Amino acid sequence: MADLVHLALIMDGNGRWAEKRSLPRSAGHLEGGKAALKAIRGCLSNGIRYLTLFCFSTENWKRPIEETSYLMGLFSDRMEAEIPRAVKNGIRVLHLGSRNGLPENVLRAIDHAEEATRSCTRLTLQLAINYGGHDELDRAVRKAVAAGCTSFGEETIGRFLDNPEVPPPDFIVRSAGEKRLSGFLLYQSSYAELGFYDKLWPDWDESMIDTIVADFGSRKRRFGGIV
Repeated sequence: MADLVHLALIMDGNGRWAEKRSLPRSAGHLEGGKAALKAIRGCLSNGIRYLTLFCFSTENWKRPIEETSYLMGLFSDRMEAEIPRAVKNGIRVLHLGSRNGLPENVLRAIDHAEEATRSCTRLTLQLAINYGGHDELDRAVRKAVAAGCTSFGEETIGRFLDNPEVPPPDFIVRSAGEKRLSGFLLYQSSYAELGFYDKLWPDWDESMIDTIVADFGSRKRRFGGIV
């Protein structure tokens, strides 16, 4: 049974969770943040080495400004507040996505979190904020061209992705019953296993990571072969 090294989570359902309770969408996002902390704890207890959280896509800017502003404030506040706990638990924080268009408070929080956790080695946590798979590939090609590359094979593109040191995901999982990737890790997901769970994201806890690990352990990964 292969180990689950890199888990990537599409955290979906915050808005529906709030609507079911006649609460503002911001309440769902707040609870979703709490669920993310539980998922991180579940990954630590299961020995997962890499976790990527899809926090905010390049398409999410289409949402009302009140919601996007709330989310940006939530990201910056929680990143700053969680730095001591991340260091204590050996969690290295990396940003995944474009910095263009992100507010200054979010950029400051990202830079602070990355610098403060640089030497942590127990778990690498990628926060995909202002991320899109097409956008990452576009930026990778532009960086490769700027570096003088004239051919664009798999190795070349891989070197210019946002965090080339992070291995491809083994398992991409989405909450809330939707069955699509929404542009998440398009280049890296070639041989990732996919999992879709009905539970809305704010209802997730550490036990869901146990479920995911068991699910992944039942999969047979062939990578194009027949064994």
